[in-house]
Formats: sequence, C-alpha cells, structure tokens
Amino acid sequence: MNWNLKFGRWFGIDVQLHFTFLLLLALIGLAHWLPDRSATAALVGMAFFVAVFFCVLLHEFGHALVARRFGIGTRDIILLPIGGVARLERMPDRPVHEFWIALAGPAVNVLVMLGLGAWLLLANAFSSVALSGIAQGGFVERLLYVNGFLVLFNLLPAFPLDGGRVLRALLALRLDYARATRIAGRMGQGMAVLFALVGLWANPLLLLIAVFVWLGAAAEMRSAEIRSKLAGVPVDQAMVTDFRVLTPGTTLGSAAQHLLSGSQAEFPVVRDGDLVGVLDSQRLLAGLRAGGPSQAVAEFMVPAAATAAPEEPLDDVLARLTGDGTRTVVVLSGDRLVGLITMDNVSELIEIRGVLQNWTAERRLPSMPPPLPARLGAARELPV
Repeated sequence: MNWNLKFGRWFGIDVQLHFTFLLLLALIGLAHWLPDRSATAALVGMAFFVAVFFCVLLHEFGHALVARRFGIGTRDIILLPIGGVARLERMPDRPVHEFWIALAGPAVNVLVMLGLGAWLLLANAFSSVALSGIAQGGFVERLLYVNGFLVLFNLLPAFPLDGGRVLRALLALRLDYARATRIAGRMGQGMAVLFALVGLWANPLLLLIAVFVWLGAAAEMRSAEIRSKLAGVPVDQAMVTDFRVLTPGTTLGSAAQHLLSGSQAEFPVVRDGDLVGVLDSQRLLAGLRAGGPSQAVAEFMVPAAATAAPEEPLDDVLARLTGDGTRTVVVLSGDRLVGLITMDNVSELIEIRGVLQNWTAERRLPSMPPPLPARLGAARELPV
C-alpha cells in the first residue's frame, strides 16, 4: 500500500506527503484550539507547522538541485512528520559531490534565516532572544529560530543526516567508500543511542528520530558493502538468461501457468522481437480478479522503464532495482532482449562470490621453509 499522497511537482520533481503528516497537522490544530476554544489559535498553529515544513521542503530542494548540477536526478521528495527525504536516483560517484550535495540543504536554511532576519530588522520586530523562542515570540521570529535549529540538527555527525554525509564524504577522500560509510554509520548509530536516551527523559519525538537514524545508518552501511562487492562486475555476469517471455496477446490464464511453473515473478512482453512492456505478478493477480483468465496481457502490462546494457556496471544498476515498484531490470543488447536482473539473483551473485573468495583464501597456503632434513642436508654440502 502506498502511504504517500502526491502534493505537487516543482522543478521536475514530485513532492509527496506521508499520510501521517496530515494527521499530525490535525493534532496540532486541535492542541492549539483546546485551551481557549479559539479557531484563530488553531489556524495560526497549523499555519506555523506548514511554514516549518515549507522550509524543510526548500531544504530538500537544495539537495535535489545541487545533485542535478552533478548529473544526479531525484526520484521524489517525501515530507514526513519528522522531516523530509530527497530520494536521489543514485549516490554521487565522487566524495566532493556528496560533500556539496549534503551541505546544500542546511545552506538553504541559512539563506532563509538571513531573509527572515532582514525582514525583522526592517520591521524593527526583533524581541529579546531570552524572552522568545519557538514557543513564544512572533510568527516570523519563531520561524527564524526553527531554521537555525534545522541547520544545527542536520549538521550533527549522525549518518544519514547531512552532517553524517559530510563526514562520510571527507573520510572517503582518504579511505575506500565502504570503510568510510562504516565509520560514519557507526557514529550515526552512536548518536541514535544518545537521541534515544535523551528522548526517554525529555522528548518522545527523539525516540522516533533515533529509530530513523539507526535504521538509516544500517541501510547505508549495507548498501555500501553491496556496492563494494559489486564494483567492476558487469551486468552480464549476474543477469538471468533462462526466462520466459509473453506476447501482448497472451492470456492472463497462460501467464498464470508460467508463474506457477517457475520462480519468475515478472515477465517481459515482446512483440515481433521488440520489448513493449513487463507484466509482474501483482498486476497479473489484479487482472485475474478484474477480468478473469481470458483477458489479454496487453491490458495489464506496464512499459519497461528500467533497462540496462550487458556491459554496464552492476552497482550502477542497483539504483534502478531499488526504485518504487521496480523488481526487475530488463537487459537489452541494442534492441534485443538478452536477460533480466532482479535483487534475488544479485544477492545470489554476492553470496557465491563471497563463498568462492573464502574458499580460495582458505586454500592459499603460506610459503613454508623446506623440511628440516633437506635443510640439514643442504647445510652439510656447504664448504667448510
């Protein structure tokens, strides 16, 4: 089930809201309405919450637009109750690119602070910092303080926060990518434990942030390990070459028989040798429920957007396999269908390569000196 609601599209990037964002917005409105039963207070509280997340959205667009400057697209931006996520299509190839992409988000919040500060100075609306803050003071002033908090919080060296990514980028200038990620990830998990401990005593929201940071760091470390193990491996070494194809006129009943008779979960759909789409098991089942086994595959297939070339590096293709709803990448040599790539066979390749490397290492005997008798015999032959 998709829990995200499409909110809009700017700069060619889709923006989505997680449904819990709307629930939290309603709870904030209720919390501001209850003390005095004031609709105005509820609207102001909700407006401030929306303004804060507009600043979060600008922060994420900072990441996305700088990433685009380095040739990296962004799938979408998702706004969650604990912040935003810009989902890049792939990780930067160079540490210096990741460094600037990570800093771009906090830099946007600094610019917002400067703009809000200039507004307050021109309006002579600054109040004492000691008497103001997020809970007190004017609307604009509170928003300025929130942006300052966003800058400081995001620059903490807690991977996968921006500060953790900056740390990883700096470490990767000297260390290999996987090791740099492990160091930054372990530091991030340490910070997550600290967040959890503070959250138990101060703010339960820190517990959610701690879980997000811990899981995010673990996922990044796992991804970096996979990338390091697949470095230099071309697609044709991992692709499935024994697979079934369908035609647009194939019935869903026949496709269901193919699904039951093997382990293949997605089927390329080919017309006159050309790839025209893919039918996955979910759409197959939906078609069977909607129209029965006599329906044609063409009614339920989707275009094959995720493709790769046989000579392409396998670690570059992983980003396409982790895209929304993408379980199979179709491998084309020119216009000819030659294979399929799934996460299952990528995982199997990693396991097989690991076993073979261990087997080779165990049988690689160290060089030993000759046996003792031979050494003694050689010594007796030396001239006196």
